[in-house]
Amino acid sequence: MSQVGWRTAMERALYGPGGFYTRGERPAAHFRTSVHASQRFAQAMARLVAEVDETLGHPARFDLVDVGAGSGELLAEIAPAAGLGGRLHPIAVEVAPRPAGLTPAIEWRDALPDSITGLVIANEWLDNVPLDVVELTGSGPRLVVVDPSTGAELHGSAPSREDTEWLERWWPLGELGDRAEIGRYRCAAWASVIERMRGGMALAIDYAHEREGRPVYGTLTGYRDGRCVSPIPDGSCDITAHVALDACAEAGVGAGADGTLLTTQRASLRALGLHGTRPPLELARTDARGYLQALRAAGEDAELIDREGLGGFGWLVQTVGVPVPRVLAVTARREATPGHAR
Repeated sequence: MSQVGWRTAMERALYGPGGFYTRGERPAAHFRTSVHASQRFAQAMARLVAEVDETLGHPARFDLVDVGAGSGELLAEIAPAAGLGGRLHPIAVEVAPRPAGLTPAIEWRDALPDSITGLVIANEWLDNVPLDVVELTGSGPRLVVVDPSTGAELHGSAPSREDTEWLERWWPLGELGDRAEIGRYRCAAWASVIERMRGGMALAIDYAHEREGRPVYGTLTGYRDGRCVSPIPDGSCDITAHVALDACAEAGVGAGADGTLLTTQRASLRALGLHGTRPPLELARTDARGYLQALRAAGEDAELIDREGLGGFGWLVQTVGVPVPRVLAVTARREATPGHAR
């Protein structure tokens, strides 16, 4: 097969006929996300649902949209904890087939709904939105083309005007051999979420970087069976790259976002009540079972907020028609969002 640009290769490998996600691969089989780490993550999201519901004035229907829903675990765990009863309308957006046994209360669809009032959660979605790769050569920036069957790369044509403008704004190249991953289509994907919001909040959670600290050789990689592998775009593995959440934030503002917060998972989950604090030993003497349960919760919280692990994920919060929820406003001091590998 002839070589193609990385965005085309990723699109085919992940979402084409027989692609990694369209054939029904489940994320839990290949990498560990916050959803799979602990139900404590869903409990924190349920509190966020309650906060957004309050800011919206308790609408008759509250849409809870999970973009890139995997097997629907997060929605299934949030729904009973949210306390909204019949007002809650959970929607899973996922290209993979609906899993057997999923509660019929969850709507399953392969595209975003046209209108959303409530909360959108995009947990590790943007990192799988296909992108092109560019490298600075002696002839200037050149797109990198790849053989989908082997992963072999060559330099291709110069990037388009739109790509060049994005690079100059968000990921300028400095030295020969430096690479950038063009996030223009990720910005557009995020803007499409904000454009559909009639009121409420959208949350993107991903391993991220900011303009002042882009990795000079990029972050493109693959995952299979829980291991990091070469990103060969033949459909055999997940292909992912870190997200320029700062660029997505600006795109969201252009699409109509009224409030924006860029922070970290650690800061946000701590604000939502996950601290990782060990229970006092005295509790073990008076309530052994309670002590063990509290100790387990502390361990799970610690994994979710670990700066060098899941806690290092970036959180992009944007709202339409309402302010950023007060419980998250305490994290408003902008924190670094270091690159994080699964």
